[in-house]
Amino acid sequence: MFPLETERLIIDTFQASDKEAYFRNITHDRKVLETFICPYTETLEELDFSKYVGSKIMFAVRLKASDQLIGIILYFDAADEACEFGYAIGSGYWKQGYATEAARRFIRFLFEEKGFQTVYASFFVGNDASRRVMEKCGMTYDHVAEEPLTYLGQEKDLVFYSIHNTEN
Repeated sequence: MFPLETERLIIDTFQASDKEAYFRNITHDRKVLETFICPYTETLEELDFSKYVGSKIMFAVRLKASDQLIGIILYFDAADEACEFGYAIGSGYWKQGYATEAARRFIRFLFEEKGFQTVYASFFVGNDASRRVMEKCGMTYDHVAEEPLTYLGQEKDLVFYSIHNTEN
């Protein structure tokens, strides 16, 4: 099952050695945290990374050429034949197609390996980059969350996109 590969990326389980890259590219990257719900971590020492090593729902996104962790991808709220997934790529790696490449492969994994029939993802209104990633993956508008989400002291509307497994 893992690792999952694309042309430029490997999606795999976290290793203890990923802690510093996870800190730098996710929990300490304020640009990422404006678009991805995750608590900010001020120092590497305060990051409890052990809970991610061996996770069955959250995975490392690495550059194939260097094995460097550049982001994460996960699925959650799995119920019946549907789940939601999310992704975050360190801001230093934005605008290079990595999120789309990882998301396409992960959606395929969720359909083929996990057996989900519908996959959802959401983004904050105004996050056009994430919307475009979802559209490039074949996802289409599904709905807007009934209630805004309070995040970073602001109420933000969440837009949901979905894709359905057409193979079954």
